[in-house]
Amino acid sequence: MQLLVFYLVYPILWVISRLPFKIIYTISDVLFHLIYTVIGYRKKVVQNNLELVFPDKSKDEILKIQKKFYRHMCDMFLEMIKTLGISNEEMQRRYKITNISVLNELEQNGYNCMTMISHYASWEWALSINTQMDSHGYGIYQKIQNKYFDRLIRDIRGKFGTRLIRTYEAPRIISRLSKGEETFTVGILSDQSPMVSRTKYWRKFMGITVPVHVGGEELCKKYNLIPLYLKVRKLKRGHYEATFKCLTETPSTVPNYEITDAFLAETEKAIYEAPEYYFWTHKRWKHRGKQQNAV
Repeated sequence: MQLLVFYLVYPILWVISRLPFKIIYTISDVLFHLIYTVIGYRKKVVQNNLELVFPDKSKDEILKIQKKFYRHMCDMFLEMIKTLGISNEEMQRRYKITNISVLNELEQNGYNCMTMISHYASWEWALSINTQMDSHGYGIYQKIQNKYFDRLIRDIRGKFGTRLIRTYEAPRIISRLSKGEETFTVGILSDQSPMVSRTKYWRKFMGITVPVHVGGEELCKKYNLIPLYLKVRKLKRGHYEATFKCLTETPSTVPNYEITDAFLAETEKAIYEAPEYYFWTHKRWKHRGKQQNAV
């Protein structure tokens, strides 16, 4: 059944990846009306999340953000598919790095790095940074249940040479890489919600106390990876601007959770600036209020 679904869907995705952006965004407009108006995909989740973190905003303001988010979500989904057919030159015109020198200087000085990314703007196209790096690029990702689509996602995300490693493999592979002579940089989405039973740290995120994922920080401290926050701005449809910010140059000496705090503080700033570009369909605050029971 998994293979059948893949064979039915893949030709459509391939055709979309070869279309010009003008047509892709026309499809995105149609998809928006289908998902938002007809299906209502996770509208209640999105609305609840927005009302929770923006209690001072009016219903009209929440609705405006919600609609903008769904439009962006459709754009980003189709942009991810377009990655299959986009050239490196086109990608660099559409996903610009304002200060790649921050990463390059660390690489040239022999440092291994970790780029900490949030579910904001375009995290899929961040993998294209690999073409401008001097070190070997790796990306930590969560395996998809359908093995055929998992392979497709690996192909899409590895389009520009980034090597993907699954979450459970990350500590072992990073340990091996850190013992080698070649420098490397690992990308990780660090704003996920961990299981309550495995939570080590709770803090306020967007004003709500939630369990926080600290895996990225732990890897930085254990293997002396320089943590870099990647701030991404959406300039207009299909055009993004990314900026590196070094969170610390001495991760092993920083008190526990300060790297995580710094990353989440930067993520919050981006959300407050333009909330429509955060991934509101995730139930990011579903464990609020459970801290006392988890202790």
